[in-house]
Amino acid sequence: MKILYFAKLKQTIGKSEETIKIKGKIKIKEIINQLKQKNNLYKKAFENTKNLKCAINCEYADFDRFVTDGDEVAFFPPVTGGWWKLDFKKKILMQKKS
Repeated sequence: MKILYFAKLKQTIGKSEETIKIKGKIKIKEIINQLKQKNNLYKKAFENTKNLKCAINCEYADFDRFVTDGDEVAFFPPVTGGWWKLDFKKKILMQKKS
């Protein structure tokens, strides 16, 4: 599964993306818990999940949605429109093409 990090998450963790392996179906909130166990940078990045949003395969989703190993998950701060929302969609589409 490909995971994309944007904005503060990217800065805190120190990377814009990574790939992890999962078996079967797993909820996004379980992915977050696994990431928090990696190290203190991830723990800090995901300490306040009520200020985070996610997308599965470029579709907004909540943390109770299930994903599989072939999915792409993006984590980002809440967006209300404007340039950041457009930039987010553009980055996801660009990354999907490569």
